[in-house]
Amino acid sequence: QVQLVESGGGLVQAGGSLRLSCAASGRAFSSYAMGWFRQAPGKEREFVAAIGWSGGSTLYADSVKGRFTISRDNAKNTVYLKMNSLKPEDTAVYYCAAANIATIRIASYDYWGQGTQVTVSS
Repeated sequence: QVQLVESGGGLVQAGGSLRLSCAASGRAFSSYAMGWFRQAPGKEREFVAAIGWSGGSTLYADSVKGRFTISRDNAKNTVYLKMNSLKPEDTAVYYCAAANIATIRIASYDYWGQGTQVTVSS
């Protein structure tokens, strides 16, 4: 069992930056791949980024590639999502999740946080 708690969301103007954090507790964090997903009002939850257990492999959705960076610190049991050049369409609740492998498939993630709201104003 892994417990995940996101933080770092907020209100930011378009073009600004935020860094989300996801703190994990429970079973060995370093054995899990981690992902970030987001869900905007009235839309389905979508993949944003993922990182392998060692941090050596990363995946990004095309919509965030070049603007967002996922990273992890296994010593701190934390995964991060640095978001630059934010756009109004990035507005959503952002969730972190844990899986056995880094993948874009939402069904592969077994553990989820409660989410943190990111709002980008134009």
